[in-house]
Amino acid sequence: MYKFIFAIFLPVSLLLISGCKKEGEQTYIPKPKGYNRIDLPKHSYRRLTEAHPYTFEYSKYAVVEPDTFKTAGKDWIFITYPQFKANIQITYKALNNNPALLKAFIDDSYKLASKHQIRASSIQEQRVLGKTGRTAMLFKIEGDVPSPYQFYTTDSTGHFLRGAIYFPTATKNDSLAPVIDYLQADMLQLLNTLEWR
Repeated sequence: MYKFIFAIFLPVSLLLISGCKKEGEQTYIPKPKGYNRIDLPKHSYRRLTEAHPYTFEYSKYAVVEPDTFKTAGKDWIFITYPQFKANIQITYKALNNNPALLKAFIDDSYKLASKHQIRASSIQEQRVLGKTGRTAMLFKIEGDVPSPYQFYTTDSTGHFLRGAIYFPTATKNDSLAPVIDYLQADMLQLLNTLEWR
C-alpha cells in the first residue's frame, strides 16, 4: 500500500513543484485599461471654393458646413471631421478700417480662450508666422477642455478671422492626443494657405 501511495504522491508532487515560479521568470498581470485605436489618414488638402471673403486649404476628409448658431455671422463655417467627431469653427468679421473694432475682436478672442481656465491646466499663447508672412496668435489650451487650440489672424484693416478646434465629446484629451495633433496640423495648413478676397 505504501508503494501505491508513493507511486501516486511522487508524480503529483513533481507536477505541483514544476508549476511554481522559477527565478527570473516574468509574472503576468492583467493589462491596464487602454484606449481605442485611432487610424489617422494621411494629410491631404483641397481649396475652399465657397463664396466667402477668405479662402484656404482644408482637409479632404472634412466637410464644410454653415455655422447654424443663433449668433452666427454670414461667413461663419464649421470644418467638420465626421470620423473624429470634431470640428474647426471659423468666424469672420469685417473690420472696415476701424481700429476700435479690431481691438474689440482681439479682446473677444482672449476672453473666449480664457473661458477654459476652469478646466485647463495651462493656456499658452504663441505668435505664429505663416509661410506667406501672415502672423496669427495661437492659443494652446491643455487639459480636459473641449477646445485644445484657438487662433486668430487679421490684416488689421479689412479682415479678422478666428478659429477654434472643438470636440463636442466628453472623452479625455489624453486619449484624443493623436487626433488633436492631426487637427493642429490641418489648422496650421489652413493658416499657411489663407488668402483674403
